[in-house]
Amino acid sequence: MKIIIISGNVSAMAELKNSPTARAIYDAVPLEASANRWGDEIYFPIPVKIDAEPDAGEIVGIGDVAYWPEGSCFCIFWGKTPASKGNEIRAASEVNVFGKIKGEARIFGKVKNGDLIVLEKS
Repeated sequence: MKIIIISGNVSAMAELKNSPTARAIYDAVPLEASANRWGDEIYFPIPVKIDAEPDAGEIVGIGDVAYWPEGSCFCIFWGKTPASKGNEIRAASEVNVFGKIKGEARIFGKVKNGDLIVLEKS
């Protein structure tokens, strides 16, 4: 399963895992939302309600695509957040990592608060 994430002239493909979270989000696509920035993370609410999976955690990697159960949000990580300690990339609380950006995730640094984000199936 793959999705395309578009915001203005920023576009990237994410390859999704075979997990309950990935399947639920893939089934909900196409989606549109307004981006929120939190350090080097973009997040936005989506109409999907999923609990934390057994492997949910706060530490993520560059390019990880995750679902934040606490806020029902889709998240894209490419660097430090205000919660990061040292060189780690840390979510606000536990997230379900369900995919990975293919290519350079740092392009999302061009996306600003309020920018339109579009998710499409690939």
